[in-house]
Amino acid sequence: METPSFWQKNAITVKGIVIFMLMLFLMIPTFWVSDLIREREGRQAEAVTEVSSKWGNPQTLSGPVLTIPYDIPSRNTEGKEIGRTTCFLYFLPDDLKIDGALDPEKRYRGIFEVVLYKSTISMDGFFAKPDVSSLLPDGAVLHPDKARLVLGIPDLRGLKEQVKLRWNGTEKLFDPGMPVPGLAESGMHADVPLDSDSTQLAFHIDLELKGSGSLFLTPVGKVTTVNLQSTWQDPSYTGAFLPDEKTMGPEGFKASWKVLHLNRNYPQSWTSDQQINFYDSSFGVDLLLPVDNYQKATRSVKYAILFIGLSFLALFFVEMRQSKPVHPFQYALMGLALVIFYTLLVSFSEHIHFNYAYLIAAGMTIGLAGWYAKSLFDSGKMGLLVGGTLSALYGFLFVTLQLQDYALLIGSIGLFVILAVVMYVSRRIQWHQ
Repeated sequence: METPSFWQKNAITVKGIVIFMLMLFLMIPTFWVSDLIREREGRQAEAVTEVSSKWGNPQTLSGPVLTIPYDIPSRNTEGKEIGRTTCFLYFLPDDLKIDGALDPEKRYRGIFEVVLYKSTISMDGFFAKPDVSSLLPDGAVLHPDKARLVLGIPDLRGLKEQVKLRWNGTEKLFDPGMPVPGLAESGMHADVPLDSDSTQLAFHIDLELKGSGSLFLTPVGKVTTVNLQSTWQDPSYTGAFLPDEKTMGPEGFKASWKVLHLNRNYPQSWTSDQQINFYDSSFGVDLLLPVDNYQKATRSVKYAILFIGLSFLALFFVEMRQSKPVHPFQYALMGLALVIFYTLLVSFSEHIHFNYAYLIAAGMTIGLAGWYAKSLFDSGKMGLLVGGTLSALYGFLFVTLQLQDYALLIGSIGLFVILAVVMYVSRRIQWHQ
């Protein structure tokens, strides 16, 4: 008898190494699929940006803020007055109540979905009589007759009607623009001249505002109370404060906040020499789409190496018990079928519900892989074995994608069970024969 050569003695080991290298090589098209998903996400973001730019971007209302200008002398190096510089005093309301109702709707740009809304917002509150004694520097001249009420709105294109202000019982109209620095880049203002007899300055503002995606508010009142409601069923409360009370159901959501001036990091009054950032304290609601197919597809791609590896391992075990060998090229074809599953999943999920897209893509991949295994080994039993293995894997992945909060726990347990099954199946294999 001839002495077995080195390659004959280690044929299984060598083929295992080749299959492992092939599995790593197949990760290259998997990375391409990940790039494809990111590209589709980018196109979706472009569609949202394009539609929002014509309708109204996400809105954050900052204010109202009462501003009073004053002049201070400018002096040269010799101390001689050479002019006067205009500065501003800023005052926030003692009480602010905001009631808002959002009417959402879906628009489409091609196959991409965009969430827009129309809102009706009312603001009620009052300012205490401005105390300028602690803020006004020496030599300053105050101009209460030039006082203005300003309201920051990021995208003025979202305004549907003329915004009216009722100031101490007097009707006024807002004008566009922010004539004072340091509050917001965009907004509107109304002239509200002050007199010495005013002890409490009450205001009421009604506005109809369009936007997209989210609506945020700023707690500028000493006590700020906010009530929002909408027919949208999937809100996400984000920002610096969560609602104190909230209800959600088939008819929509209702939420309410109460924020004190002690809860934020800026005062009730300041001068233009200070920099105040309202947006760090903003809060509100995001109108989320109930299903993010790209996020789920991205999570599923992360399991590609597991699917390819276990499928190759199943073929390898079947091959060792069969007289007909499987060529590495045939392993590669099986791996490409598993990679194409992800492109099918993404393309179908852009048109139908993600779960149905997953069912169709998985069914097509399992059917193709089972048929191919049957053809390789001329055995329907082997085809069912490979198809059943893939069915179990795709079922495990589907459950993991649905249970987002428990994905790590389910995934870890699933991987442990899979490893135990592989160890059990391979325990009696004579690797050196």
